[in-house]
Amino acid sequence: MTSIAGLILAAGFSRRFGSDKRQAVLSSGETLLASSLKRVQTALPASWVVLRPTDDAQALGVPVEMPVVRSELSEDGLGHSLASGVRAISEQSTAEALAVFLGDMPWISPATLEPLLAAASAERIVQPTCNGQPGHPVIFGRQFWPDLLALRGDVGARSVLHAHADAVLRIEVNDPGVLQDVDTPAALR
Repeated sequence: MTSIAGLILAAGFSRRFGSDKRQAVLSSGETLLASSLKRVQTALPASWVVLRPTDDAQALGVPVEMPVVRSELSEDGLGHSLASGVRAISEQSTAEALAVFLGDMPWISPATLEPLLAAASAERIVQPTCNGQPGHPVIFGRQFWPDLLALRGDVGARSVLHAHADAVLRIEVNDPGVLQDVDTPAALR
C-alpha cells in the first residue's frame, strides 16, 4: 500500500467571501476550516496545513498535533502556498504520494476518499471527477513533487496535470462534495 500524506491549503485571503471564511460556522456548529481539517485528518493522520505567516493556528481550530506550514508568500497566491507545503512535506516525510485538499471543502464524503487513496502511487496523479467535472483532492505521486515545488503566483497545479496527462488517473465518484468549495457566504447555504 502506498504511503500518503495530506496537505490542506488554508492560507488564502477570502477576498470573494468578504471576511475570513475559515472561521465561518457551518450548520454542524464547526468552523469551515475545522470541519475540513477533521475530514482530512481522519483519513490521513499524517497531514499538514498551510497557513499565512501571522495566523493563530489554535484560534483557527487547527489540532495541536497537526504540523503547520507558514507560507511566507501566501499573499502572492495559491501556487506559492502549495509549493511551501510540498517543500515542508518532502523534507519531513517519506510518503510516496501527497493528497492536496482545499481548506474550504468540508463536504467531501469519507467514503469517496477510499478509492482515490487506494489508487495512489509514486508514479501517478489521481483526481476525482463528479459528473465529468474535475474535483479535489488531487493526489500527486512523489515523482511529480518537483513540478509542484516550482509553482508560483495565483495558479494551482493545473499545469502539472496538463504536463503529465498520461500519468493522470481520473476516478468518477458520486460525491458533489469533491466540487463544492466555499467562495461566498451563499455557498454555505
